[in-house]
Amino acid sequence: MRKPSPTPSFKAHHTDGLPSLGMRLRHARKVAGLTLKQVAVAASCSESLISKLENDAASPSLAMLHRLAGALGSNVSTLTSEEWVSDEPVLRAGDRPVKRFVKRNKDGEIGLERITHLQKGGLLQGNIHIVAPGVASDGLIEHPGEEMGYVLTGSIELTIGEHTYSLTAGDAFHFPSNLPHGYRNGGDSEARILWVNTPVTF
Repeated sequence: MRKPSPTPSFKAHHTDGLPSLGMRLRHARKVAGLTLKQVAVAASCSESLISKLENDAASPSLAMLHRLAGALGSNVSTLTSEEWVSDEPVLRAGDRPVKRFVKRNKDGEIGLERITHLQKGGLLQGNIHIVAPGVASDGLIEHPGEEMGYVLTGSIELTIGEHTYSLTAGDAFHFPSNLPHGYRNGGDSEARILWVNTPVTF
């Protein structure tokens, strides 16, 4: 029987003077005019968890970040970005930032290597998902938008709605983001997937 894959979580921290995740959550909540209880209800979690997150005393899972972003009228990228908004059209190899979601047992992680800058009013976002062996995304998520991807190296099991597809290097995919979706690296080597979302999601 296959063991469930550990859940990746985002580690909140300060980077180069940028506000922490907790500070961004609190700011977004206050801008939206919402109470802790209202956000907790909308995100299907406890009020105490929201308080801990706002004080950087807990690290949310990726699925929780999606629910919080929806409750706050924001997106995961805005809440967790570690880089300044830029109009620079080129990101050089070796200079692209990588956002890391670590598994709770710290045996592996999912990394998102930026291939597009965050831009004010931008509608498109591209990342290279770097998935360690045995690691899975945090369950199935769904949100407004559309996405496509191309497996660069390795292999993944991609679930879209009620179907799961085994993809290897060279395979591509495209689907509406409102279908529940997630993936798992069931192989023994790292998988790298070029992944494009619209609107900005991560």
